[in-house]
Amino acid sequence: MKKQLLILSAFLISMTVFGQNDEIKNAEKAIKSNDFTTAITEINKAESLIGNADQKTKAKFYYLKGMALYQNGSAHANIEKAGTAFNELINYEKETNKFKYSSEIGELLNKLINNIANNASNSYNKAMETKESEDFIKAAKEFNQVYVLSPNDTSYLDNAALVYFLAKKYDASTELYEKLLALNYTGITTMYVATNKEDGKDVTFNDKKAMDLQVKLGLAENPRTEAKDSRREFIFKNLAQNYSAMENPTKAFEIIAKGREEFPSSYSLLIDEANLYYLAGDNVKFKERLEEAIRLNPTEPTLYYNVGVMNMEQKKLDEAIKYFEKAIELQPDYSDAYNNIGAAIIEKTNPIIEEMNKSLSDFNKYDKLQAQQFEIYKQALPYYEKAYELNNSNISVIQTLLGLYENLEMTDKLEKIRVVYEDLKQ
Repeated sequence: MKKQLLILSAFLISMTVFGQNDEIKNAEKAIKSNDFTTAITEINKAESLIGNADQKTKAKFYYLKGMALYQNGSAHANIEKAGTAFNELINYEKETNKFKYSSEIGELLNKLINNIANNASNSYNKAMETKESEDFIKAAKEFNQVYVLSPNDTSYLDNAALVYFLAKKYDASTELYEKLLALNYTGITTMYVATNKEDGKDVTFNDKKAMDLQVKLGLAENPRTEAKDSRREFIFKNLAQNYSAMENPTKAFEIIAKGREEFPSSYSLLIDEANLYYLAGDNVKFKERLEEAIRLNPTEPTLYYNVGVMNMEQKKLDEAIKYFEKAIELQPDYSDAYNNIGAAIIEKTNPIIEEMNKSLSDFNKYDKLQAQQFEIYKQALPYYEKAYELNNSNISVIQTLLGLYENLEMTDKLEKIRVVYEDLKQ
């Protein structure tokens, strides 16, 4: 019985190998006839059996699979799958130390990579001009194709993720950014730069040897190396924005937390975290993050302005005014900050108006309260006038000035601003 089983097993293995050889021969014949549909069908039949094949058969299988998918570079070619098959072949021949197809495939891959990389750059330049989503998507797909063809060139995967982000294809961008993080990609590279003697422009070389040769030949001067900064902070930033755009705030906060852990002094990630809290309606944490941002970047006027707005919402009017004044100190033409100082001052009349409403029958008390109200209006007026001076099309400021001039009986100014208001309404 045992002998019969052994004979049967051997028979099955030989039949499998025989089937593989037939399918591979059929695929090879179909490729030579440019019948790529048949070639792919035969390759698919052989794929499940290739694990038991010898080195020579496996190498030929990977080669034919890549060629069948490549289809001589026609419009129907599956570049991504062809690139994967070609790279499987190259890696397999390196592993077995037997090289038959690698040279041919290597040349084809290099040509393909260069062509698609150039196409990707051209598509990206076009997209930046047109700002059309479909142009960005085309460029992103081409950048990703380069990465698939050359997995060591992770910068192209980075490019694809960014361009999908610009196209607002957040799901595709997210997938690629997650892959970059999983690969521990940093984007830190050394650039070799020298100045062309003929036109005085800087030229970037692929390696130091190429740069040194140009200098030695007298064609370039001032050779130097320049390091590109890490891209990971930017990846965390865009990935969090992707998740936010896809209405997944939990994941967005998770990514920002990881980014801030890796880059604790990042102003950009801190601002993004603040904005996430703002979108989540958590004004307390939004304000906390803005105050932290001020400590990191004390000369940014919009930070002081936004903290001022948060203080106004919390009815801390004097504190709000201090922040608006600091914003103006840093940016003297900050119209909105002037406007908000005026608004914060006027808000101080709210308790006075409440008391006036309770004193409608006490004329003396009412008049005294109204006098206090108008004094506060006088304090606010210069800030609204300055806001109008800096931005004379802000309808909200103009409406407030109308009310102030009318209450303070400033007839001449009232008539002038009313003309402006009527013109803007038309």
